[in-house]
Amino acid sequence: MARPMGPVRLRRTNYVTLTIGACLCLFILYFLVQPGSNTSASSSNSPNTNSPPIRKPAASRSKLIGDRSPVRRFNLNNVTITPDPIENQEVVLILTPMARFYQEYWDNLLNLDYPHELISLGFILPKNKEGNAATAALQAQVTKVQKGPLKNRFRSVVIERQDFDSPITSQDEGERHKMENQKVRRSSMSRARNSLLFTTLGVETSWVLWLDADIVETPPSLIQDLAAHDKPLIVPNCYQRYTDPETGKLAERPYDFNSWQDSPTAQEIAAKMDPDDIILEGYREMATYRSLMAYMADQGDEQHIEVPLDGVGGTALLVKADVHRDGAMFPPFPFYNLIETEGFAKMAKRLGWAATGLPNYKVYHYNE
Repeated sequence: MARPMGPVRLRRTNYVTLTIGACLCLFILYFLVQPGSNTSASSSNSPNTNSPPIRKPAASRSKLIGDRSPVRRFNLNNVTITPDPIENQEVVLILTPMARFYQEYWDNLLNLDYPHELISLGFILPKNKEGNAATAALQAQVTKVQKGPLKNRFRSVVIERQDFDSPITSQDEGERHKMENQKVRRSSMSRARNSLLFTTLGVETSWVLWLDADIVETPPSLIQDLAAHDKPLIVPNCYQRYTDPETGKLAERPYDFNSWQDSPTAQEIAAKMDPDDIILEGYREMATYRSLMAYMADQGDEQHIEVPLDGVGGTALLVKADVHRDGAMFPPFPFYNLIETEGFAKMAKRLGWAATGLPNYKVYHYNE
């Protein structure tokens, strides 16, 4: 038979617990009803780093972005690319890989009579001692122009530094043009050109003018003259002025041999090559028997005679922006045994864009 249970003391303990709980509730309610100003002051002065950040009201955040929608819409069908770019207010992007700064290049650039407010500039320079000096000189000239009269200021200017080392240490002409240096040198140049292109080509760009940093003389109307031909890729003839040692008189000679029409001999050479090898133009060790635009110039006054080309040089090359937008770039690898600008012409052709040359329209390279 079960015994009756003794008195239970838990009930008294519950009273004590309830009393303590009630006191705690009153304590919490006391702090909850305090004015917000006191709480804010305590929070702002507290060294507790675990406190959540204070967020600005939505109205304040909207002022930071200028009350504009973060979504921007562009219709590329509205970007015109016409033979009359000035009349149609078309934006031209001038891109220059630069290893050395030549004042003559900059002065010639300023003398272009295409409206500067329609010209954007892009530069890329190597990360070496010469590149540092060129960057400093370029920045000084850019600052001077962009702070000068409005009519001389360019639409925008971008200066980039390469994120890879140059394959050759010297930029002297003799070292640059050694045959054994061409593959690595031109592969590096392709990488620089592509980096510059992909980071500067804008949705408003109609034309891209590739202009080497050692081109020191062009007609002031270079852009509109080339655009008037309405060609996807068009290149003038690059020459060099020099003093003839025999006569002592100023003369000129062909400089850029990368603009050419292909030949059966060159095609046979390529057919026997390893896919990783490249054909080089202008070297007696590799006779291609291509027709070089450098030797097509005549003494006539007709500057605008056109010839079809299979390869182009990049000393002065005007490209419709749609060619680049379609994916044509400068292969840093052998592309049908071609590389850099010549590979670019081949890639553009595979995309349906033909190259054109102007043998009688000349630009001039710096004479070292």
